[in-house]
Amino acid sequence: MNTANMLRLVALAAIWGGSFLFMRIAAPVLGPAVLIEYRVAFAALFLAGVAWVLRKRPSTAPLNLREHWKHYLILGLFNSALPFVLFAFAARTLSASVLSVLNATAPMWGALVAFVWARQPVSPRAALGLVLGTIGVALLVGFDHVSDLPGAGMAVGAALVASLSYSVASQYAKSARAVPPFANAHGSMWAAALLVLPVIPLFPSPGEPTVGIMAAVLALGVLCSGIAYILYFKLIEEVGTTSALTVTFLNPVFGILWGAIFLHEVVGWHTLAGSAVVLLGTALVTGFKPSFLRAPATVQSK
Repeated sequence: MNTANMLRLVALAAIWGGSFLFMRIAAPVLGPAVLIEYRVAFAALFLAGVAWVLRKRPSTAPLNLREHWKHYLILGLFNSALPFVLFAFAARTLSASVLSVLNATAPMWGALVAFVWARQPVSPRAALGLVLGTIGVALLVGFDHVSDLPGAGMAVGAALVASLSYSVASQYAKSARAVPPFANAHGSMWAAALLVLPVIPLFPSPGEPTVGIMAAVLALGVLCSGIAYILYFKLIEEVGTTSALTVTFLNPVFGILWGAIFLHEVVGWHTLAGSAVVLLGTALVTGFKPSFLRAPATVQSK
């Protein structure tokens, strides 16, 4: 990975880590459904603008709704609408730090989804990772003061189901008909905007938004969804899916950092220990191994 792609990776992690900060700011005021409706609508409009500006490039292929509308609805449900609403629901109670670490459990859920969906066996290494991930979540949440708040258990459950939803979306995408990445992002955001609309009456806004709240919402939609997707797909194009997914290991670093700096969240021993154990479990499940730990390639003589 060259310097430019490493900078893209770090920038993407900083942006996605910041999404939990923005949700933590806006969700208690707007409610989860209204917040996410704004988020996906802003993201869809932004991506539509990008598609219009870059309409002559192959990477911004048309949506082809007649053929792919069901695909966009399924992807929009499991990759955006459902997890976004669940994380926003959890953000009313949990800290940005805790949310970012719970999000990092997605690859571990992915191993279980692959076992159920594709009958892909779970290796002893992956099983150990699942156990460690469970221990990490217990450390993170069990010793955090938010565990004493009303509804904390439901909030943790919602965040974990959101991470599970991402894994379902990934498994579905592997088996679905190939659609260009930008069209996936663009079409799924419009689909998510439609899917979230019926949920809004269930979660009315408890307060009136201020300029700061709407700025957080705009950042969620344009920065954390629209621009982040562009960075992510560029990374996939440059370094491949496996390397791009290492952003999972960096997201909690920035989620904890932004929460501590801007929301003055306390970073205790349990935060660091739980995060480390969750990320270790994720590394075991995904088979991630830093390049400097890999055995050097042998040179064959001719």
